[in-house]
Amino acid sequence: MPLFLLLIQNIRNLFRYVKSRTDRQLLHGLGYNDTSSCRPLESSDDLPIVPCGLIAWSLFNDTYKFSRGPSELKVNRKDIAWKSDRNHKFGKHVYPFNFQNGTLTGGAKLDPTIPLSDQEDLIVWMRTAALPTFRKLYGRIEEDLEADDVIVVNLKNNYNTYSFGGKKKIVLSTSSWLGGKNDFLGIANLFVGSFSILISIIFLVLHLKSPRPYGDTAYASWNKKSISS
Repeated sequence: MPLFLLLIQNIRNLFRYVKSRTDRQLLHGLGYNDTSSCRPLESSDDLPIVPCGLIAWSLFNDTYKFSRGPSELKVNRKDIAWKSDRNHKFGKHVYPFNFQNGTLTGGAKLDPTIPLSDQEDLIVWMRTAALPTFRKLYGRIEEDLEADDVIVVNLKNNYNTYSFGGKKKIVLSTSSWLGGKNDFLGIANLFVGSFSILISIIFLVLHLKSPRPYGDTAYASWNKKSISS
């Protein structure tokens, strides 16, 4: 069962925030020196930061423990990131360097012994959202749950949403081969389909009411001249 984080009023599509990263550094690490796009978090104590930028710095750092009755529910946090991102966008030999230690509220720390390609919570977080309300996959509960089960959540509230009036929620969902439940795609398809049908009907009525003659090369300028001569 997928477990999502739902963040509300967390605006992540601001130009400065979205641009504050260096994709080549994520792939090549310290071998790539141009980190000017990460400002103001490109370096600390005159040493480069890997990964640099505001997006990585604001990595979600709340922690959760789930239990059902006396037993703890294990959350599998593997395979939560896209395989294409893990294989092609984050280096297998790139390790966090000079990154924050996690004492700041609003930014998690990274294990310097684990390559970025295996830090899946970071990979998921680095995909910015277009809207201020969005979900991020946190992990999966791989035990069967019943409809009347009571799940107790113990959390460490580290991530600061109060400064910008945001909210945090935990969402338990079900998924199929198409992914989790998302009403937006279905509504958008219905709207676009209905609009296309309406436009088609309007064009059909206009065509029947005022039909246009088909193109004829006889009306071309060079043919007109030859006919008139």
